[in-house]
Amino acid sequence: MTQRTKEIGLRMALGASSSEIILSFGKRGLVLTLAGLAAGLLSAGAARLLTALLYGFHPDYAPTATLVSLILLAVAALACFVPAHRASCVDPVVALRNE
Repeated sequence: MTQRTKEIGLRMALGASSSEIILSFGKRGLVLTLAGLAAGLLSAGAARLLTALLYGFHPDYAPTATLVSLILLAVAALACFVPAHRASCVDPVVALRNE
């Protein structure tokens, strides 16, 4: 978020609220996370296909994959929203003056 301090300061100077800033930056990060989770689910589907093709291959890890996906989603949400919240608390004048 320090790389985008000027952008955040400009948005706040133009009237964006801190909740709009948090949602905007958080949503961008979570979209990427959800895309990665979707790719993982597609690979799980491919593993199911391999069961039919390969003798003795049994991918029985649905509960594990679900738990890991939920943990990944929680960590990604924290990684997106905590810096966005910190950046939204910055004074817009200070953010715009920061080089």
